Amino acid sequence: MDGVWSWIAALPSAAETSPPLPLASSPTSGLSIFLSAATGDGFLTLSVSLHNPLTNTKILWVSEPITLSATKPQLPLLLQLLHELILLSPSPNLPHIPKLNPDQIFPALSQTTDTPSLLYLSLICRLFYLCAGDSPPEAALLLFRSFEASFACRCSLRAFLLAAGADREERLMRSIGYVVSKWCILRELQADPAQFAGGVCPAYAAEVHGLWILKGYAPVLAMHRSVGSPGFEPKDAVLRYSLAHQQLEALLQFEYSVCGRDPRFLKVAVHVDNIRLRVARLGFGGSGKEDDDVRIASAERHFPSRLRVYIGPAAGAGYAIGPSLGRSTGNLEEEVNLIRTVKGGFGFTNGGPGTGFRAKARWSRRARRRSWRWEQEAEGSAAVFEGVLCDVETGEEVAGWRMMGGGMSGRWGRAFGKGGGVVVAGDEMAEGVSWRMGRKWKEDGQVAVGGEGVAELFSERGAEQILRN
Repeated sequence: MDGVWSWIAALPSAAETSPPLPLASSPTSGLSIFLSAATGDGFLTLSVSLHNPLTNTKILWVSEPITLSATKPQLPLLLQLLHELILLSPSPNLPHIPKLNPDQIFPALSQTTDTPSLLYLSLICRLFYLCAGDSPPEAALLLFRSFEASFACRCSLRAFLLAAGADREERLMRSIGYVVSKWCILRELQADPAQFAGGVCPAYAAEVHGLWILKGYAPVLAMHRSVGSPGFEPKDAVLRYSLAHQQLEALLQFEYSVCGRDPRFLKVAVHVDNIRLRVARLGFGGSGKEDDDVRIASAERHFPSRLRVYIGPAAGAGYAIGPSLGRSTGNLEEEVNLIRTVKGGFGFTNGGPGTGFRAKARWSRRARRRSWRWEQEAEGSAAVFEGVLCDVETGEEVAGWRMMGGGMSGRWGRAFGKGGGVVVAGDEMAEGVSWRMGRKWKEDGQVAVGGEGVAELFSERGAEQILRN
């Protein structure tokens, strides 16, 4: 199916009949899904059809008319698919999103080389929603058997998300995450565990307005599972199904600055601006008639307990020295308040007339315990920010607990928001990290002078590890 881009490019410009492109087929049942094209009046129209030898051919989807004179007719098709996936997002009670602007999206997609892979991913996800709706269940099964979930379109997906905005990004990634979750469930039912290797957990990094932004999305079933961990395998089928339709959404913002006051070197400093973790439910809601067990299972969710983020120069680069680390935050802080009160007066005392005097001293202690403990480390030239959820009483790491008969304890207090998310502000980790770079350095055969290009020299290595645990 990855040849959809080249097939559309080879379509004749005149009103000629072109053979359809098979997308998926089954030799045993004779069921097949194919893509066909029709031209007329200067327009090109694409359609997806389901062929069943026992019944007639059924048209599943028809594209909007595309001008034949377009330089790349694949881009209007890709734009329509992405817009429909955004509208199909399992995000209830969200405001309406306007249609994508071609003048804003096309330039971003034209500069990437893996846009054909993005077209393939968008088409396969759109076909899933079509096959999961009115089509026979055999069509969805046929589609998933020929579907290999991977995000080989990293550059084009990153370019589209940056151009489309955060609102569309959230809905699109939840729509794709819902499809990936279904694919993971099918793999488990077939006893054919997929070798994900992070391929279905897209993450990217960007530099915007003085901030390094790292974003990552990972359906829970597609995430790496730590070796030796007890795991969480609920026996209840309803609960297991509900937990399978959840996705981790991570956003990390780092504020950086380049200081050149010293004539010998440039100093690149990085501070945490904001870290947000959320486990979103991938569901379209119910009819309101579910029983108590279904509602309770839908309310259950996974929660993050450890975050490890890498940030620094490209691996193997020698143009930066460091990092210089700051202090790690403590898990317990205490404040001691001492109050002294002195009271005096004139008048009668117990022994008769005279002067009376009374003194009183009071002190109090207030302890503030943190559920999250943040530490800084260094691995090579990269700085590592690691957050660990701990028990406020014992300091024990929650990720190391094992499920007991009564389940996990909730002694860590308000570690999450009401929606189950984690928000870490920059003032909670005031200590930053820094690197020192020469005034002139040579990298990949090019010489850069001053502070120009510093943001580009620091790689996306943090995005690679954002969903590690």
